Amino acid sequence: MTADERADAVTDVLADRPGELSAEEIMRRNAVTILGPVDADVIVFAHGYGTDQSIWRPIAETFAADHRVVLFDYVGSGASDLGSYDERRYDALEGYADDLIEVLDAVAAESAVLVAHSISGMIGALASIRRPELFREIVMVCPSPRYVDDEAYVGGFSRDDVLGLLAAIETNQPSWASSLAPAVTARDDRPEVVDRVRTLFATTAQRVAVHFARVVFFSDVRRRLDEIPVHCTIVQSRGDIICPPHIGEYLRTRIPSNDLVQLDSAGHFVLLTEPALVTEVIRNAL
Repeated sequence: MTADERADAVTDVLADRPGELSAEEIMRRNAVTILGPVDADVIVFAHGYGTDQSIWRPIAETFAADHRVVLFDYVGSGASDLGSYDERRYDALEGYADDLIEVLDAVAAESAVLVAHSISGMIGALASIRRPELFREIVMVCPSPRYVDDEAYVGGFSRDDVLGLLAAIETNQPSWASSLAPAVTARDDRPEVVDRVRTLFATTAQRVAVHFARVVFFSDVRRRLDEIPVHCTIVQSRGDIICPPHIGEYLRTRIPSNDLVQLDSAGHFVLLTEPALVTEVIRNAL
């Protein structure tokens, strides 16, 4: 099944749901945290694969004095309700976009700034296409529209690479986490960050870790990029094996309204290794 076919199937599942959850149920399901004044402009922080809202918390707290800050966990991650994890709903990124929209509706947010790490940049893009009034700006930190190579497009992974990654999670998730964490952080001088990422990867429920990885690494949002209705700030680091440096330029030429910010820092987890730089980028985008 292609990424487009999975997206259509997820849309059908969402349309067939018997009833809507209340705001309180959504906030419990997604472990929503709200900081700052209730009447201020809203900033929403969204985590990427294998992590949770805690990776954004130190940066998010710096904005809480003058913004309403919203953090949450995608279902299956962090303190979310694992019992709500449905492989049909989350078989494409559209299911996660639906989560994001429901969280924003639950906290009555409009014209929010979304700060999104990794795959959440594309999840946010899909949500903005569906509900543009919810967003004013998307700050995409190390985003990629497709991870698998495709003819002239270089995503950084082959299909066999991804299949090997999935097999490694299924065979020995702690070992997989221990080998992947230093590669994606790319900062031997920050062992505490490597250990943090390793722990998050290793403690994600295996069922979710395998399924979410398949959805993420086989996703393809390239054909939707020109539909993004809001301005995007694309944050690119160097030496990122998940989102190679040329991806930032690829997005810059395809998202209608954007700025590309190249950080002088390595790795995929610049929000942990260079929080001051990322905070400055966010403030410039507000």
